[in-house]
Amino acid sequence: MNVIPRDQHCISRKHISDSALKVMSRLRGQGHQAYLVGGAVRDLLLGGHPKDFDIATDATPEEVHQLFRNSRIIGRRFRIVHVRFGREIIEVTTFRGHHDNGEADARANSGNHSRQSASGMLLRDNVYGTLEEDAVRRDLTVNALYYDAGTFEVYDHVHGLEDLEKRHICIIGDPQVRFREDPVRMLRAVRFAAKLDFGIDSDTAAAIPECAHLLRDIPAARLFDEFLKLFLSGYAAATLEQLLRHDLLQFLFPETSELLLEDEHYLALVRAAMANTDERIAQDKPVTPAFLLAALLWPVASRLASQLEARGEPPMPAMHSAAQQTIAEAVQFVSIPRRFSQPMREIWEFQLRLKKRQGKKAAELVEHRRFRAAYDFLLLREQAGEETDGLGEFWTQYQHLAPQDRHRQPERDGPRRRRRPRRRRSNKSE
Repeated sequence: MNVIPRDQHCISRKHISDSALKVMSRLRGQGHQAYLVGGAVRDLLLGGHPKDFDIATDATPEEVHQLFRNSRIIGRRFRIVHVRFGREIIEVTTFRGHHDNGEADARANSGNHSRQSASGMLLRDNVYGTLEEDAVRRDLTVNALYYDAGTFEVYDHVHGLEDLEKRHICIIGDPQVRFREDPVRMLRAVRFAAKLDFGIDSDTAAAIPECAHLLRDIPAARLFDEFLKLFLSGYAAATLEQLLRHDLLQFLFPETSELLLEDEHYLALVRAAMANTDERIAQDKPVTPAFLLAALLWPVASRLASQLEARGEPPMPAMHSAAQQTIAEAVQFVSIPRRFSQPMREIWEFQLRLKKRQGKKAAELVEHRRFRAAYDFLLLREQAGEETDGLGEFWTQYQHLAPQDRHRQPERDGPRRRRRPRRRRSNKSE
């Protein structure tokens, strides 16, 4: 173990959450070990200002829960404790041990056990251990650094500080074994490489194509959670490139992955959506998974709608059917809650409705709750090189018109057909 004393690192208590310091102080006061761990230590060493603070301790989840009335135990696969201070949550985990110690420990404590699938995937990992064991059980070396708020020292068991200085993402232990234990670690590796602008260690990278297929065994609901972390944390554009580089996008959105290789306009659209999302997050503007999912699956829905139209189906029913089929197939890989799938459909179908540029129809569209998202999506399509007959410019100008001037806009959809007069029915009694 490498111990870095106070005068050889840049971490200061003033940059650590008061709530995290309180949790560590109380645990130490009760005779337990307690350390700041993970991303907070990593980011502090890089000169950043972390928002989330995680703590590792030798206290069991039950012991932590007893010490903090404002806490609750969550999770089955990994049991952790959330200690709440207003809107802030401090996550507390018990030191994890090696699996081969689990059988003996499980007899002494029914909550202390692990279970693996036939392929080696960890179904449960609640074997408790020591600080040293906990360090080697973590995923990445740069996330396995511990800070002692009592002695002000940093503990490094796995050469994490060295990898931090080299700007390397490296799996702890044998990459293939660790990826088989939890295939999501591959997504974590590319996510942190994108977030930190680090390279991925050669041995770690080499194991990804060998183990990528194991992502098919991950529940769709868990992959949706990973999707949120991958694309809604402020570095979606870099994450997309990492997923494409390591051929992992196909295990999240298989049809999209295939179409991005075939059509550069689709790739440009998805890249633009990622950059747009990152920009909004940087400006503290709201973002929604629905918009990003609409962009990721637009290549599939758009291609299918065109195929249905070619078979004679009218445009709007074709898009409606395409949207329904696209989402139904996508949720087999990544779960999409209805609160997001419904807006996705509306954004797609609105692309057809935006072609209605005359008078009252246009005014009604601008007032629709989905107009802004659909308009932004239209601009992304144009940015990617798609031809829309000037729709983006029209709607940009239209929004700046005074309400009384909007009905004077020229009719761009061609001359309106006059309704034929109704024929009067003859009176047979005459």
